[in-house]
Amino acid sequence: MKFIYSILFVVLLNYYTLAQEKVALYAEIPNATKSVEDLGDENIPVLYKYELPSAKQAVLVIPGGGYSHVAINHEGHEIAKAFNEEGYSAFVLYYRLPKDAYMDVRKIGPLQDAQRGIQYIKEHYDFDRVGVIGFSAGGHLASSLSNHFDDVKIRNENAINLAPDFSVLIYPVISMDDEITHKGSKNNLIGEEPGNEDLMYFSLEKQVSAKTPPTFLVHAEDDKAVPVANAIRYKEALDSTGIMNDIFIYKTGGHGFGLHNKTDARKWSEAMFSWLKDLK
Repeated sequence: MKFIYSILFVVLLNYYTLAQEKVALYAEIPNATKSVEDLGDENIPVLYKYELPSAKQAVLVIPGGGYSHVAINHEGHEIAKAFNEEGYSAFVLYYRLPKDAYMDVRKIGPLQDAQRGIQYIKEHYDFDRVGVIGFSAGGHLASSLSNHFDDVKIRNENAINLAPDFSVLIYPVISMDDEITHKGSKNNLIGEEPGNEDLMYFSLEKQVSAKTPPTFLVHAEDDKAVPVANAIRYKEALDSTGIMNDIFIYKTGGHGFGLHNKTDARKWSEAMFSWLKDLK
């Protein structure tokens, strides 16, 4: 019995040690106006690695935060552990926030880090599938990655395909349309008076194409921060383009519930994992 407990202890210790490992995304951070020493930890993008040696699939986890902070615990680390339990390796992205003080072009900073995140995974591992999951503004970033992977914003000498194999968007900011957007995310990313080109580029319902990956959406109808119309419009665009997709809608739950909607006993994660298993 002591031997069994010893083995279990080693396994758990190894798991949590791996779970805490983080790696810098870049040797030299692109689009940065300051050196690494002058940026400060909060402005240096990293990946937190939740590796499973036997995993054949992986996911890049992108927390939300309105492009003003990174909600890395309940929309990052908790999500990675849930994917681990289903046999996936997971990588939590701590991305740079769009700030003029630290970037030449602030609006592309988060997308650079998302592209680098999936590039890093594909450079260092040989998974059958690598997908992305994002929450709120992180859902906007995940959707940006899912539609702008061909518009490469980072060095990519080995021409690695930066497209996710699947996309999961949880109460995502999708549109820059003032009628439904989350104004804080919009203003932080592209400013209060953006040009038409930026409005179009970052309104992801207008960027869906035949190359957009299969997508699973989650939203609550009573979300007052990011209206459910964001997810609905994106689904409509996916449907009209013939992209495989599904949506899980709660009547209640508001915004930012992460893995657990305390107002509804149904688990969106169970529906998502079932959908992923059926995905061809």
